[in-house]
Amino acid sequence: MIELTIDGLPVLVEEGSTILDAARFYGIDIPTLCHNDGLTPYGACRLCVVEIGKGENAKLVSSCTYPAEPGLVVRTNSKRVTEARKVLVELLVAMCPSSKTVQDLASAMEVKKVRFKVEHNDCILCGLCVRMCEEQMMAKAIGFVNRGKDRKITTPFDMKSDVCRTCGGCMYICPACELRCQGPDAETDLCNACLNVQPVCLKEEDNKMCFLGTCGWCYEELGRKKKK
Repeated sequence: MIELTIDGLPVLVEEGSTILDAARFYGIDIPTLCHNDGLTPYGACRLCVVEIGKGENAKLVSSCTYPAEPGLVVRTNSKRVTEARKVLVELLVAMCPSSKTVQDLASAMEVKKVRFKVEHNDCILCGLCVRMCEEQMMAKAIGFVNRGKDRKITTPFDMKSDVCRTCGGCMYICPACELRCQGPDAETDLCNACLNVQPVCLKEEDNKMCFLGTCGWCYEELGRKKKK
């Protein structure tokens, strides 16, 4: 077993675990986008970034790929980590504002503006579809080509693949394929409809639970009615 510290909490995890594995085992939430438990860790989106070490030696690493080490000190929500995640989410919104997954992440992290040029791409290069096709569907029908700004996912030679079974696994797992709630003609780049950190108040509304999680809308509405 490996002993390390996460957010001041001493934890024990099995050898071979990553920081993300350790945090989730103890109920510590770390946001992810390109990670899926059934697929090989990839570390593309960097949203699972955490801070390790102390003082001048502290650095940011992706928790889904960094192995848990004895004596490691991890901070999952330091100021440096929070600021880095917000910038990353801004970039993702600028790449693909039509994705509900990306919009939900922006709301959860209280991102209220996008300072980058919005491009409306169809892909955020998370690699989920490539790994799904190779590791779960055993097809390897698609993959990455080119580098830098020209990097994209396609079939060999941009031709119809003979090994593709049109199973739809790539579309099922793709966060860019999940359309935002406002539809394809949303007027704003950022939605922020779920931007609320207040918990749902179950004392007054015990028989209701918002499907959006801890949006807190019903709690605020109840407060307005009481004031009236």
